Amino acid sequence: MRNDAREAAYQVVFSRLLGGDLPGPARTAMYNRYDLNEGERAYSERLIAVVAEKNAELSAIISGAVTRFADYRIYSADRAALLIALAEIKYFDDIPTIVSVSEATALARKFSTERSADFVNGVLGGIINA
Repeated sequence: MRNDAREAAYQVVFSRLLGGDLPGPARTAMYNRYDLNEGERAYSERLIAVVAEKNAELSAIISGAVTRFADYRIYSADRAALLIALAEIKYFDDIPTIVSVSEATALARKFSTERSADFVNGVLGGIINA
């Protein structure tokens, strides 16, 4: 399922935000843990690549949308969810925006703080409705 592929991509993006990466064998093990098929692995890899390639642009969009506090205060877990969603919204025409927002909110709910899902949803809503 794409949500598992998205979650795997999220973990790689989050790891990179913390200054690390998942080398090939670790990434393969993670994909196996999620039981991703080849298509799902390809989707995850494409999503990771787009976030890496467009990171400056996507980060600037986030910074412009978060005006109440300094950009560095955004939790890395929330930033990873925002980057994944924005990459899908801007560069994956086959995914409805509402799906990207919903999935990012679910990632924040699962991997971040109690209030993160509302934060991620609010930031994405502001970006979409701007």
